[in-house]
Amino acid sequence: MRFDLVTIFPDYFHALDFSLMGKAQETGLLDVVVHDLRDWTEDAHRTVDDSPYGGGAGMVMRPDVWGRCLDDVLAVGPGAAPRLRRVLAIPTPSGVPLTQRIAEDLAGANQIVVACGRYEGIDQRVADRYRQDEVEVLEFSIGDYVLNGGEVAALVLTEAVGRLLEGVVGNPESLVEESHGEEGLLEYPEFTRPRCWRELDVPEVLLGGNHAEIARWRRDQSLIRTAHRRPDLVAELEATHLDIHDREVLVGAGKILVPRRADVVIGLARSDEAGALARLAADTFPMACPPQLGETDIADFIGVHLSESEFTRMLADPDDHRILVARVKARDGGEDLIGYTVTVLGGPDGMPTEMVRPGRLELGAAYLSKCYVRAEWHGSGVSGALLERAVVDVEARARNSQIALGTNIANKRARTFYRRHGFSVVGRRTFEVGSVANIDDVLVRKVTPVVG
Repeated sequence: MRFDLVTIFPDYFHALDFSLMGKAQETGLLDVVVHDLRDWTEDAHRTVDDSPYGGGAGMVMRPDVWGRCLDDVLAVGPGAAPRLRRVLAIPTPSGVPLTQRIAEDLAGANQIVVACGRYEGIDQRVADRYRQDEVEVLEFSIGDYVLNGGEVAALVLTEAVGRLLEGVVGNPESLVEESHGEEGLLEYPEFTRPRCWRELDVPEVLLGGNHAEIARWRRDQSLIRTAHRRPDLVAELEATHLDIHDREVLVGAGKILVPRRADVVIGLARSDEAGALARLAADTFPMACPPQLGETDIADFIGVHLSESEFTRMLADPDDHRILVARVKARDGGEDLIGYTVTVLGGPDGMPTEMVRPGRLELGAAYLSKCYVRAEWHGSGVSGALLERAVVDVEARARNSQIALGTNIANKRARTFYRRHGFSVVGRRTFEVGSVANIDDVLVRKVTPVVG
């Protein structure tokens, strides 16, 4: 590939003589030629600009000077043959954003000519005229800001494209495992020796040698970093390419992709949300009930255990009752509660005695009493994100070493869900709803209290 860089400051591009780009030129993988635009002027002052038509501040670079230059540069480059691909790239704040996808596409060109404008830019007719020839014209930007000239952008483009050419980067696998990979995610954080630096440790997962866990952690970090730093890239992700774990991680980072794209916030319920929680509970509790339960028994249970007054009582006791909710913006501009968890850390409503299994589940364990999400949001990842946030909340309170729950033995979907999140079955219990006895599997997960 050949790069022709046209500028009024040729010395600007000495930086390309160093590092991988310099080596690529030495070995013939890349040909970089720098041209001084003033060599194509025809007056004693070597003038390349003039005042703008219509008035305004600043000067505009003349199309006739650029035309003479580009005619010559495009003629001598390998792209002069019609069958070869030639690109005229013009840096401009009003251009399309330069992305990794564009760089990958440009790596297939034979010649890229970068026209580095100065002052107020290049007369628009230059871009318009060369679009009529067998030349691709790319007006591009490297960010939402203004520079003194196009040279910095030309350096960025040259390196972004040049490093993709075969043989330029020594280890081709590094091109795959870097920022803006195939799925449009930012790169995960990297660590090296020393293991502890200024009281900051390398994440433990990277030290264990479990390659599957490391790969999962790195992908999680990429998803989280992209959601926080580049939500525009998350908006472009194809939801069908993400598994349920990916979706849960993104929800935890504030982004829902299915069933519709939305921003979500997971946090403690507010003291004024008892009514909203009661309505949410009334809508979601029946979904987990076995078929033998009648509507009357379900309604009676909701009226006693999931009423507004009951949620008011629990919200008033945050030391023992931790209620987390997932909120999305409603179509009317307000907020909708779409899911919730209730975790009991102790007190009279703590771990039910019928769930205790000495040596496997202790009385002092935290009790995940509720974990429900509206049906329309099933499969979105909200349930898993809520559950994991509830576990983190238990660990942060540093009162419990286990968290336990009960789910009906007929609810295979729920058991699969909890097992995937690290819970294991330790026994069964009988759970009364109205006059009907239900059999629950008792599941438990170890937690690590955060002390200090």
